[in-house]
Amino acid sequence: MRAAVWHGRNDIRVEQVPLPADPAPGWVQIQVDWCGICGSDLHEYVAGPVFIPVDAPHPLTGIQGQCILGHEFCGRIAKLGAGVEGYAVGDPVAADACQHCGTCYYCTHGMYNICERLAFTGLMNNGAFAERVNVPANLLYRLPPGFPAEAGALIEPLAVGMHAVKKAGSLLGQTVVVVGAGTIGLCTIMCAKAAGAARVIALEMSSARKAKALEVGASVVLDPNQCDVLAEVRVLTAGLGADVSFECIGNKYTAKLAIDTLRKAGKCVMVGIFEEPSEFNFFELVSTEKQVIGALAYNGEFADVIAFIADGRLDIRPLVTGRIGLEQIVELGFEELVNNKEENVKIIVSPGLGR
Repeated sequence: MRAAVWHGRNDIRVEQVPLPADPAPGWVQIQVDWCGICGSDLHEYVAGPVFIPVDAPHPLTGIQGQCILGHEFCGRIAKLGAGVEGYAVGDPVAADACQHCGTCYYCTHGMYNICERLAFTGLMNNGAFAERVNVPANLLYRLPPGFPAEAGALIEPLAVGMHAVKKAGSLLGQTVVVVGAGTIGLCTIMCAKAAGAARVIALEMSSARKAKALEVGASVVLDPNQCDVLAEVRVLTAGLGADVSFECIGNKYTAKLAIDTLRKAGKCVMVGIFEEPSEFNFFELVSTEKQVIGALAYNGEFADVIAFIADGRLDIRPLVTGRIGLEQIVELGFEELVNNKEENVKIIVSPGLGR
């Protein structure tokens, strides 16, 4: 089969690879329909290895070095491993990417997304930029009749936003700040609105992403290059600050900004992936009783997102800015995102497109 294989920094090759072996007991093989290019995939392309294990085999999967990328995907079941019940060949499904051991403290206490041996599909095990992929059946979610085909590739990033929103607690009637309107920021805006936030203030500098933020539900967008965003947030909140903020960039400066936008006793949820440490005076938390909460990936939120897409509370159409075939993934996918990052949100890839 054809697959997009990571060989090293700036070295992703679409090449012929063997079909996956028949799925192991408790696993399934999926014929991939669509798979989105994630920011983590882009990190591996321009700066990798970041998450891909190269110095030693991954303790859960045994993967080391070359890896088929792709974890935001949907498709149809092609083969069932022994013992898999409740599914049939041909069922349309999406799959959570958090492959986990099931036996560590976190797995047995309902927190599989921080498993001691966590392995993301497409980073620590072969993924879905391929015609077929094997995944554990306990990660599957069946897609309902009439579910939009392309929407299956957007469930994963929306689940990240949904998990962050759940970590914040009830947003009903609250004012929310979302720092960054990239894919995850936009997904968080959408999920916050769907969860009942009265007002969402987005902080973004890119003109294209500012427009997208408004399109998906932001009440107002503030550009840090054009105004004092802290002063503006205070004006919009009667001098108090936001009830909740979400940091969706992963930058040492925007982390503090997200905290500073809050009122006293407000909550900041850190969603971005940080590449370097930041300086912070923790007395700012002590003196204001603000709370800072980490949110990694998702923990069952695929079900919520599927339901919200199916009933219309979430509309994925504004998020898709490109549809390409697997053979085009480097030039029209990764390079497009590197060179025209501000104009793109989500480029989705179909192994069958353009054949």
